[in-house]
Amino acid sequence: MTRIALVTPMLPVPHDMTRGRYIHETARALSSLATVKVFFQQASYPRLPFVAPRSFLDGTVGEDYTIDGLNVETFTYPVLPVVSRAINGHVSSAALLPRVRSFQPDIVLAYWVYPDGYGALRTARRLGVPCVVGALGSDIHVRSGFNAFMTRQTIAGADALLTVSEAMRQTAIGTFGAKPDKVHTIVNGFNTSVFHPRDRLQMRQKLGMQADEQSVIYVGRFVEAKGMRELVTAFTRLRAERPRCRLNLVGDGVMKDELAALLQREGLGDSVRMPGGLPPEQVAEWISASDVLTLPSWSEGYPNVVVEGAACGRPVVATDVGGTREILDASNGILIPPKDPQALQTALARALDAPWDHAAIAARMSRTWHDVARETLQVCEQVLRPTAR
Repeated sequence: MTRIALVTPMLPVPHDMTRGRYIHETARALSSLATVKVFFQQASYPRLPFVAPRSFLDGTVGEDYTIDGLNVETFTYPVLPVVSRAINGHVSSAALLPRVRSFQPDIVLAYWVYPDGYGALRTARRLGVPCVVGALGSDIHVRSGFNAFMTRQTIAGADALLTVSEAMRQTAIGTFGAKPDKVHTIVNGFNTSVFHPRDRLQMRQKLGMQADEQSVIYVGRFVEAKGMRELVTAFTRLRAERPRCRLNLVGDGVMKDELAALLQREGLGDSVRMPGGLPPEQVAEWISASDVLTLPSWSEGYPNVVVEGAACGRPVVATDVGGTREILDASNGILIPPKDPQALQTALARALDAPWDHAAIAARMSRTWHDVARETLQVCEQVLRPTAR
């Protein structure tokens, strides 16, 4: 079997089970087709009050961290906010090289273009094996500066580039000069045994929700770029018009405390539930208990939560960014511009009132993680063939 060293800075962690779920599911499915070892590398920032924002400090787990279904090695490498940006890829490679060498891979598969993909590319070249780099979204949305330069260098050096949407593929080609025959679009799958239609009233009863409420759900990280402020503004206005409306915020992140305080200031404390970061089975229950799922992000690759929401038969209101329009149309959701609370409020109201065909919404979603793994392995094997190199 092909030996694949899979390098990633993101996996689900106890305080944020939604982070890196795409990579976790892909790696787990890929492990049934190849010999896979996951190298979970994390940037370790020093605690510098007033210098390092909290977002740099949260999320690191210990080297004993494991995750079900994966052969994983967890480690950190030291970085400084902004200061070390130019060498982060080199430092990443220095930490990665001895670990990957001991695994003796046939190929390196790395997710997140810079610095992790670049570090993995350097490691692969030192070991004399090919490297496939996977872009996930915001890592190729940079347009200028050092990160954009290093993104271009990484894409040029990789033996193949994976993108999760056609929109990202065009960005890689048009903005970063990727050769079209080296760029492969492999869109996300989902776990069909978890995300499927459930009886809404039964789920509401199980979760302690009111049977007659109008319920909007957000699932993901609590960070500004996910449109959290816009969502609070839109829901505040929506709630003023619809007293039975409730908002379910499923996830965690650096804005959690700020978000809770903002909701209290807006007088929404009793209208919003925050159950925390949850495992997929519970996420599916919360989605099924809600009427509409929303994702007001500023940027996306191919947002898996949109697929999962639709797979549960729920319409989705999301911003028209990245590959989202490749998932949604008028039959299963509403697309809106980013950073527009008024458009979000209007779309949520429309979605709550529309007569959706929930069974038809769910029936359109059928792509599994095994499909993703099979296509990923095909690219790796194509790169490994001498004629392809």
